[in-house]
Amino acid sequence: MTILVTGATGYIGKRLIPLLLNQGHKVVCVVRDKLRADKSYIEDQNVLVIEADFLNLKTLKNIPQNIDVAYYLIHSMSNSSKDFGALEAQCAVNFKNYIETTQTKQVIYLSGITNEDYLSKHLQSRKNVEDILKSKNYALTIFKAGIIVGSGSSSFEIIRDLVEKLPIMVAPKWLDTKTQPLAVRDVLTFLFRAAGNENVFNQTYDVVGPEIITYKEMLLQFAEVRGLKRYILTVPVMTPKLSSYWLYFVTSTSYKLATTLVASMGVQIIGKPSNINTILDVNPITYKAAVKLAFEKIEQNSIVSSWKDSMVSSGKLRNRLHQYVNVPKFGCFTDYKERPIMNAEKTINKIWSIGGKNGWYYGNFLWRTRGYIDKLFGGIGLRRGRTNPNQLDAGDALDFWRVIFANKKQQKLLLYAEMRLPGEAWLEFKIEENKLKQTATFRPRGLWGRLYWYSVWPFHGLIFSGMINKLAYVEN
Repeated sequence: MTILVTGATGYIGKRLIPLLLNQGHKVVCVVRDKLRADKSYIEDQNVLVIEADFLNLKTLKNIPQNIDVAYYLIHSMSNSSKDFGALEAQCAVNFKNYIETTQTKQVIYLSGITNEDYLSKHLQSRKNVEDILKSKNYALTIFKAGIIVGSGSSSFEIIRDLVEKLPIMVAPKWLDTKTQPLAVRDVLTFLFRAAGNENVFNQTYDVVGPEIITYKEMLLQFAEVRGLKRYILTVPVMTPKLSSYWLYFVTSTSYKLATTLVASMGVQIIGKPSNINTILDVNPITYKAAVKLAFEKIEQNSIVSSWKDSMVSSGKLRNRLHQYVNVPKFGCFTDYKERPIMNAEKTINKIWSIGGKNGWYYGNFLWRTRGYIDKLFGGIGLRRGRTNPNQLDAGDALDFWRVIFANKKQQKLLLYAEMRLPGEAWLEFKIEENKLKQTATFRPRGLWGRLYWYSVWPFHGLIFSGMINKLAYVEN
């Protein structure tokens, strides 16, 4: 079959595509920015990458007509717009209208469980999308999941931060809310086994794990898997706003995503019984088993996708990386340094391992301090780290930077700053003529931007000199 996957660079989409290819399907990947598409897709004859935005009708014309099954995996969970619900609805309308002009026989949508009288803004939006996607031209299959547990998932990383950083937690009362967490491997199994299966045409299913547990129990079981002793006291006086700040300052999540999560976590998520496990022959694993599998992936450095690399963790960017590839020159301040290199391969490998647990090779205390300051002013700080310790691709999150361009053959890495700044900043590394050339570029916004540059200039001189020295002088 020919299968269309929207959200192809997202957490679920990146994991689903290889499974579909292994089943012998041809996959059409729809992305907003081709720079973020997996490089291996370009070389795969069974993959077609299409750049399109379902909020822009003009971009949809390149999507082929001979589609058999389409996955709708588009969500705007932390969209900064107050009208994100309206944007999601419009996106779904445009998707439906276009797909109805193709040969698509089935659309599969991954939604959220909505079985309470009160729905958060996020869950209400997903429910609205379910209604919009219904059509007489194709069969609609809806899978509704709650908490998804897997390496790199937002819930997994947030729980990981809480458990590993806080021996004693004074936590909000929503930790007593019940839920049914589901392993990401089981979510993917439901999704790819449903493709073309007429038994699930025009059906809606809640897909859940085998246990009903509270968020508090999730934290404690996570601690047990990690061999840690943790104590949790829930208090009734913590408001949603305070709860959001609690998540924001302790974990790697953004404040906007934290507020969305808190609103959702106050709602009990218990799945409605069905025979979907039998239909698709899926036996969901327990929460603890899912956590153990996630850490196996982490230890093997084989995390396929992470929510941190999604644009939902971005402080500034909105999917179109190519707009930032050409670093401006007019009206900018620059800090340019170059050094002769001893071993090009080792230098480029060290550049590709920068950030995260490896740090920035010089002045790490100052980098961490800048991260703390960024957090205090509502930024993302350094806590996102990096998904893979020695691999970088366009679109990846790297501490408070975003990878804009990464090409080892061209020996060039370009980063764009996502921390809070009175302007815009780029950091570029490239090797030319056996020299490492390092350029920090800052385009100020008004007087405050210029004052900011001059105030940090002495620190830049120290940090950037030390960093390029460490990168260039790598022995043979």
